[in-house]
Amino acid sequence: MATEPTSDLFQPYRLGSLTLANRLVMAPLTRSRAGAGDVPTPLMATYYAQRASAGLLISEASQISPQGKGYIQTPGIYSAGQIAGWRQVTDAVHAVGGRIVIQLWHVGRISHPDLQDGGALPVAPSAVMPVGQVFTGQGMVDMVTPRALELDEIPGLVADYRQAARRAQEAGFDGIEIHAANGYLLDQFLRDKTNRRTDIYGGAIANRARLLLEVTDAVLEVWEKDHVGVRLSPLSPVNDIDDSDPEPLFTHVVSELSARGIGFLHVIEGVTGGPRETGHPFQLARLRQLFKGTYIANNGYTRDLALTARAADSADLIAFGKLFISNPDLVERLRRNARLNEPDPATFYGGDERGYTDYPCLGSDC
Repeated sequence: MATEPTSDLFQPYRLGSLTLANRLVMAPLTRSRAGAGDVPTPLMATYYAQRASAGLLISEASQISPQGKGYIQTPGIYSAGQIAGWRQVTDAVHAVGGRIVIQLWHVGRISHPDLQDGGALPVAPSAVMPVGQVFTGQGMVDMVTPRALELDEIPGLVADYRQAARRAQEAGFDGIEIHAANGYLLDQFLRDKTNRRTDIYGGAIANRARLLLEVTDAVLEVWEKDHVGVRLSPLSPVNDIDDSDPEPLFTHVVSELSARGIGFLHVIEGVTGGPRETGHPFQLARLRQLFKGTYIANNGYTRDLALTARAADSADLIAFGKLFISNPDLVERLRRNARLNEPDPATFYGGDERGYTDYPCLGSDC
C-alpha cells in the first residue's frame, strides 16, 4: 500500500480547468441550517470556509424549486435571497483558496405536503408511495403517495434545472453536481421500482435515463463540460429505491454521460452511509472503466482505503462525508495520520454552531 510520501492523494489535481489542491473531496452533507426562505446563512459560510482545504467541496443538496424540497431548513437556489446567501459562502471559500460546486436537487416523492406550496402532493415519475419518514416542522412524519408528473410538466422541470445552473453561476460556484442518487427524483426515474411510466420516460432503459440526460444537457447549455458532474448510487436502497437489473441500467447511463464529456462522475459505492459490499454481482469498477472523465469514489473511505484506491488507480478523487463534519482540517489530519474527532450524530441536522462550526482543528482554532 502506498504511504503519504509516495501517494499523490495529497498532491494537486487538475479537474478540467480547475486546479484542486489535493485529491480529497468533501461530500455533500445535508445539515438543515438554512435560514428563513431557505437562504444560506453567514454561519454556513463559516462552516464551508473551515473545510476549504479539501481539494473540492460539494455543497449540501440545494433544491432547484420549492417543489424540490424534502426536509426543513435545506437551502435553495431559486430566489434572489438564496443566490445572495450562497454568494457569501462561495466568497468565503474562495477567500481561503478553496473550490466549491453546488449540488442541484429535487427530492421527488421523498417529501410531504407540509413541505410543499399549498400543501400539494410531492411529485414522482409514478404514484408509488415510499416507505419511510421525512423531517418537517411537525417532526418526523410518514411519507405519502406522490402524484405522477404529467408528460407536459417535464419540460418545465428541465427548465428549472437549467435556471438553477444559471443562478449557481450568479452565486459564484465553480461548478455543478447533478444529484441523481439516493432515491431522489432523477434516481426515481432511473429505477424500475419507482418508474412505472408507459410514455417516453418509462419502460426501456433508454427511456428511464432520458430525464437525467435531458437535465445534464440543459446544465451543459450553461456551464462548460468540465465544470459539470453527476452523482449516482447504483446499488444503494436508501429512500426505498431499487432496480431489478442495475448493471445494464447504470452502464448505459454512465456511457451516455461519458459521451457528453462531463467533468466528473461521483459514485456512492455500496449502501449510502452503510456497507460498501452489497452482495450484488454488479462490479462498480465497470463504471470507472466506462467513464472517461474524473471518477470520484464515495462511501466508507478511511485513510488507508483512500491510499489503497489511489495506489490501484481505482478512483481519481476520494470523497469523505461524516469525517469532514467533525474534522474541518481533515486533509491535514489524514496527511499526518493524526487522531480524528468523532462526529456527534445528535447535531447533524438543525441547530446552531454546536456540532457545526465548533469542532477543533489541530493546534489552532479553525
